[in-house]
Amino acid sequence: MMKMKLYHNPRSRSTIARWMLEEVGAPYEIVPVDFEAGDTRKPDFLALNPMGKIPTLVLPQGEVVTEAPAIVAYLADAFPQAGLAPAPGSPERGPYYRWLFFGGSVFEPALTETMMRKGAAPLPRQTVGWGSYDEAVATLEAALAGRDHLIADRFTAADLYVGAQLAFARMFGAPRLAESPVLGAYIDRVTAREAYRRANA
Repeated sequence: MMKMKLYHNPRSRSTIARWMLEEVGAPYEIVPVDFEAGDTRKPDFLALNPMGKIPTLVLPQGEVVTEAPAIVAYLADAFPQAGLAPAPGSPERGPYYRWLFFGGSVFEPALTETMMRKGAAPLPRQTVGWGSYDEAVATLEAALAGRDHLIADRFTAADLYVGAQLAFARMFGAPRLAESPVLGAYIDRVTAREAYRRANA
């Protein structure tokens, strides 16, 4: 079976894609990316991803998938036997999309604003798509209160993506996460998975 190629640096969002590849059992190979050597600005890489960013996943037929949530969503559907996405048309599919894309469209930009603009006045919540960091954290706490996963009673790709972002944010001291019993337990639970351990070995 032909392998996918994941352009990867362990100090980047490509760890999310690698975790997903491990979860679904996809055959893949790693193409190491050296930021210091400028690998993401070289012509061969820019031909794959003009944004000059990773994760970048090349499928066996040569198609390119970029953006961590897109890679996660693609792999969940491409490997249905892994059971990481509710069936299309099922009642759980809508909430699954909600939380999968909450990670990239709400939590990550709110986190970036909070961590990169320390001391600056927050952007007006009514004019930015993500509202505020405190609202994003409170929304996740409410969604996970009294339950192990975001969707129904099982781990899905939405948990992988949101859990990876929360784990990263906690590691870098993002506000409220270390003090949240609900989110702390959730992060510990999802990062205890064997696929996570393999992807971060």
